[in-house]
Amino acid sequence: MSVLLHICCGPCAIYPLEVLKSQGLKTHGFFYNPNIHPYQEFRKRLEALEQLASRVGLPVEYYREYGLRDYLRRVVFNEDSRCGLCYDMRLRMVVEQAKKIRADAFSSTLLYSRYQNHELIRHKAEELAEEHRIPFYYHDFREGWQQGIDMSREMGLYRQSYCGCIYSEQERYDKDFRKKKGRNS
Repeated sequence: MSVLLHICCGPCAIYPLEVLKSQGLKTHGFFYNPNIHPYQEFRKRLEALEQLASRVGLPVEYYREYGLRDYLRRVVFNEDSRCGLCYDMRLRMVVEQAKKIRADAFSSTLLYSRYQNHELIRHKAEELAEEHRIPFYYHDFREGWQQGIDMSREMGLYRQSYCGCIYSEQERYDKDFRKKKGRNS
């Protein structure tokens, strides 16, 4: 069985690739992440995935265009639901690519992160699977969180500290914003 794996970055792909390989699945990667900001961050993540792919022999299709404008058009004025909009945007492109290359199923490294809304990702992916008639390969990759971190450090891959979007970056650095958000939640 072949699986098209949406990959947000190299470090987040390490453990999912191990799992898919151990299950005998043929994996092809797909990098499509219009949410990543700033451009330098986008380039670093793309380059880290290129390093990993070269090291492990993973074929990857790269969407190299910086898609910030498309991402912002979808989420501006919808900031409180931005993650769901972002998941939908990325997973929809993955499904289309999976059909194009005739993969048997699709999945995402978003299922590896402890910081992503796992159930929302799963729900969106299952909806798209049904809509496009291609199976969604589900696995809770969070179980290998530390293993993936350790392996990415051993490989010397660039590791980021936020999901990539401009809003997440603000939440990471802006202490006053975090305080206000905590009071309003």
